[in-house]
Amino acid sequence: MPSVSLPDDASLEQLRKQAKDVRDLARAGLPGALDLVAEHHPKGAHPVTLTGAQLVVARHYGFASWARLRQYLEMIERYRRSPDEVDQTSGAAGEFLAFACLRFGGDDEPSRWERAARVLAAHPDLTRSSIHVAAAAADEASVRAQVAADPALASREGGPYRWEPLLYLASARHNPRVSQDATLGTARALLEHGADPNAGYLWHGLYPPYTAATCVLGSHEEDEHPHAFALARLLLAAGADANDGQLLYDRQFGRDDRHLVLLFEHGLGRGDGGPWAARFGDKADSPREMLRGQLWWAIVHDMGDRVRLLVRHGVDFRTPYAAPGGRPTAVRNSDGLTPAELAKLSGYPELAEWLVAHGAAPPALDEVNSLIAAVLAGDRNTATRLRAYAPAARERRPGLMAWAASGRKLDAIALLAELGFDVNARGRLDIPLEQQWFTPLHEAARSGDVEMAQLLLGLGADPNIRSEWGATPLESARQHGREAVAELLAPPTGPA
Repeated sequence: MPSVSLPDDASLEQLRKQAKDVRDLARAGLPGALDLVAEHHPKGAHPVTLTGAQLVVARHYGFASWARLRQYLEMIERYRRSPDEVDQTSGAAGEFLAFACLRFGGDDEPSRWERAARVLAAHPDLTRSSIHVAAAAADEASVRAQVAADPALASREGGPYRWEPLLYLASARHNPRVSQDATLGTARALLEHGADPNAGYLWHGLYPPYTAATCVLGSHEEDEHPHAFALARLLLAAGADANDGQLLYDRQFGRDDRHLVLLFEHGLGRGDGGPWAARFGDKADSPREMLRGQLWWAIVHDMGDRVRLLVRHGVDFRTPYAAPGGRPTAVRNSDGLTPAELAKLSGYPELAEWLVAHGAAPPALDEVNSLIAAVLAGDRNTATRLRAYAPAARERRPGLMAWAASGRKLDAIALLAELGFDVNARGRLDIPLEQQWFTPLHEAARSGDVEMAQLLLGLGADPNIRSEWGATPLESARQHGREAVAELLAPPTGPA
């Protein structure tokens, strides 16, 4: 049944009021309320009781029952943390912890971690008085002394972020010279005394959680823990669930697949999703859905090695994509397409052929998608043969040139211009989804691609169009330090 996302910062009180409104409006015979009841109540349209209205509201938001919706909101409240909003701390311990850790905000940078290192150097005794400081500092001796005296400390929430000690250890970035022995010894000391290897939090209340393993590996290689894979391996061996949705998401943008290799070794794709899935069952992707999403991302970004890795580990590459309630919008945009069809439509015919050679059905695209596939692959002959479908292709994918620019498909850009696509149409640059975010010239500016910028300008690209967030291509080039493109886009200066 169709459902919609919960409002931002939804509360039980807010949804109870909504249920009362549904009840009152349905009893008054309001057509819209009765339509909502008909869509979500097993008895169809009728004047519902409050209990019935609560069921309707729950199912409207994709939950099987009011009880499941209530449990979900209670779990959100229990695990909600906003570390990037913590600006004020008290005492040296709070200052050290606040600045020592990766918190997945816009200000994660070495200057914060260097400040934390200075605080600890000035107050080395902090590790003896705080289990959270001792964990973040990887002071194994101090951690062992404290948990021996009080084992409950190993899982006690505290510090400025209300994290368990294991999360401070996993997130610490203040000392790149910390030894692997100290790091792993500290982790073992906590785990031996009851720390949860699946410890985590919901960043701003958003699911999936940032687990200890997520915090260890970071978003990319540049912000990994100094001993990321050794520590992640220890956590997984201790029982951390390998079906870690946030870790998979954060690491999917780069082409390094070491995290996937490690997770597959420890059960990725198997089991029920672990304790976090049990807490958020209605909203948690299954292990199968997580990996299908990873396959989708790898295909549309031409990550052939990752596609082959996923297929080797049994990820379903034959079944068409279809959207269960929790699936991201981008994947829903591929409903009805098989992975092989998606590969061909994305302009990667060799990848589609590989999937077919390993057991997928040959792609069967309609004429419009066949034209789009040919253009993105730079297949001028096929595109010319199918050019009668260009108007329908422009209607289906008006921002296609922005997506072509994101993959630096210069031949495709030229072909699209010949087929009447608007060089100034905005689109998404990260996924093939029609949302009016950036023009192709914004991508050339952001990436510093002078050749692409020259091509786009020659096709009539307007350097003064603003993105969804208000920046012109010139401003974007300057923001990213792309001086050569900035010089190309800057208006000519006349005589003084």
